[in-house]
Amino acid sequence: MSKTTRATQALQQAGVSFTVHAYEYDPNAERIGLQAAEAIGADPNSVLKTLMVLVDGKPACVVVPSDKEVNLKKLASTLGGKAAQMMKPADAERLTGYHVGGISPFGQKKRVPTVMEQSAFEHPEVFMNGGQRGLQVKLKPSDAAKTLDAKVAAVI
Repeated sequence: MSKTTRATQALQQAGVSFTVHAYEYDPNAERIGLQAAEAIGADPNSVLKTLMVLVDGKPACVVVPSDKEVNLKKLASTLGGKAAQMMKPADAERLTGYHVGGISPFGQKKRVPTVMEQSAFEHPEVFMNGGQRGLQVKLKPSDAAKTLDAKVAAVI
């Protein structure tokens, strides 16, 4: 497994301090984010999952704790829209350049509006996908939000 991905390169270029954590990815896991948390021995609330969505038909990215579900109405409202829905996996892969299970908010092929769940800031550091299945990066949530130019809001 390569520990250099578009995501880690984007973080390096932004001058962000982070560590890389590889784990055994389980493609059959019911909930990928929870499986990642268990595999790296982290609180599921501090392991953030990256979800690709459509808000009024326009792509966006939302980052929430792996043990929570995004509230699509709150998300749409945060981005000034009326309705949000999950993006189809094939569309998410095409837009981001990453495979489902390895979608990172960093280094996506096309930059889209990003929202980060505000509860992530309750942790000094969080884990986020590092750009491939079985790879997480650990960093300060404030560094992640700044690098992503993310809106921080309650969306769960």
